[in-house]
Amino acid sequence: MARPKSEDKRESILSAAIKVFAVQGLAAPTAAVSKAAGVAEGTLFTYFPTKDDLVNALYREIKLQLAGALMSDFARKKDVRSKLQHVWDAFINWGMANPEPGKVLAQLMVSGKLTEESKAVGAAPFAEIEAMGKDAIARGVVRDLPLEFLSAAMEALAAITMEFMSRNPATATAMRKAGFETYWNGILLKPE
Repeated sequence: MARPKSEDKRESILSAAIKVFAVQGLAAPTAAVSKAAGVAEGTLFTYFPTKDDLVNALYREIKLQLAGALMSDFARKKDVRSKLQHVWDAFINWGMANPEPGKVLAQLMVSGKLTEESKAVGAAPFAEIEAMGKDAIARGVVRDLPLEFLSAAMEALAAITMEFMSRNPATATAMRKAGFETYWNGILLKPE
């Protein structure tokens, strides 16, 4: 009779994958992940039958963690700028507190290894932000650009902002504010 799978062991493997992939990239062997998790490689494959399964599970896990941070206390009854400011600040806070998952998420998003199912699971918690973006475009508040572009622009500018904040903590608050203002002024079509 097969042993039941342990959620703790699964989490240990995912945590190890973040650490290994953050340093070695997604090309790192599963043997390195299993070693970092303190499990046999066969055990890793009991939880994730293929490396692609591991990669997709890791993507979904990180996206759900990020969604928890961004959607917590989301400013639902405020204007678009306030909502985007909340998303920006929450993303920066999460990224500064979680540099390894942030680095791995960036790799995963361009890896070409994500299934459509994983992309859908990863996007689902952000539906409210997507709806806000579509509404802001429809009302002419922000530029009529693809939401994927607006999101990617925010992520790229946030990455630059976090890099500057890390390099010089004394200017972190000013950099966070300047980063958001740069983003907002770049997408703003007309004030609400």
